Amino acid sequence: MPIKIPDQLPALSILDNENIFVMSEHRAVNQDIRPMEVAILNLMPNKIATEVQILRMLANTPLQINVEFVRIHADESRHTPKEHLDNFYRLFDDIKDKQYDGLIITGAPLALLDYQQVTFWDKICEVFDWAEKNVTSTMFSCWAAHAALYHHYGINRHLREHKLSGVYNHSPLDAREQLTRGFDESFKVPHSRYGYISKEDYLSIPGLKILAESDAAGVYLAASENKQQVYLTGHPEYDASTLAEEYQRDLQADLAPTIPEFYFPENDPGKSPQSTWRSHGSLLFTNWLNYYVYQITPYKLDADNIQAIHPGV
Repeated sequence: MPIKIPDQLPALSILDNENIFVMSEHRAVNQDIRPMEVAILNLMPNKIATEVQILRMLANTPLQINVEFVRIHADESRHTPKEHLDNFYRLFDDIKDKQYDGLIITGAPLALLDYQQVTFWDKICEVFDWAEKNVTSTMFSCWAAHAALYHHYGINRHLREHKLSGVYNHSPLDAREQLTRGFDESFKVPHSRYGYISKEDYLSIPGLKILAESDAAGVYLAASENKQQVYLTGHPEYDASTLAEEYQRDLQADLAPTIPEFYFPENDPGKSPQSTWRSHGSLLFTNWLNYYVYQITPYKLDADNIQAIHPGV
């Protein structure tokens, strides 16, 4: 089964040309099944590029998924046309009375700001609290992962002097863990961030389990025992060229970036990099949708039933 997305969303034609299994609303309307309801709170500036990346990860599943894009505020974007936002996004305030099987909250380029300096901090905290009662499982990505850990558990990130940027080897820690089922003993993931949380801090959180880590990049994947919260610090959704584009952007901004590690062939930014992580990224999202969402989500999607499968929340 494919993911179902709006007929006119630019990602539809892009993914279709890549032979990624997606379905337009028009085609899906005749299917008599209960699709998964997944919201994507997109905090990234270039929302269209992020949409394509995440939808590509979600598309390799036998489940039909209704995707709804959400934004935190109605402010104008310098990187995404207003028409696109008006056509394909809903404000959080307009959907907070709904329930969802899954929620993905993306990263955001806010690494050097204290959380209280983020203009929408109060609103994102509202989202974090709302998700506990209205979403079966939430995946927090990169900045959102660190922000949610701070909000829920008071664990603050540390900042590196230089950005961690590159493609690093990782290892799953539990052969029986469903979220990393089918993973190789060593797999690659891109990282692009200043912030980090120590392994000791993760281990100090009751009910939270580290699922995959890297000697160079630290903890990559952690999840709550009840499967409701998944914390992802890397970017398995990245295109092959994304780190290169970020590197060139930082060069033009005179930030003196280091060359992303283990990324460019022969460490030469003039050579085109290749994706070496996409298969594991796709498998991670497929496992999340299957084991953390579909297998436990209530058929009747309402707040009472969601809270019934997560006692104590």
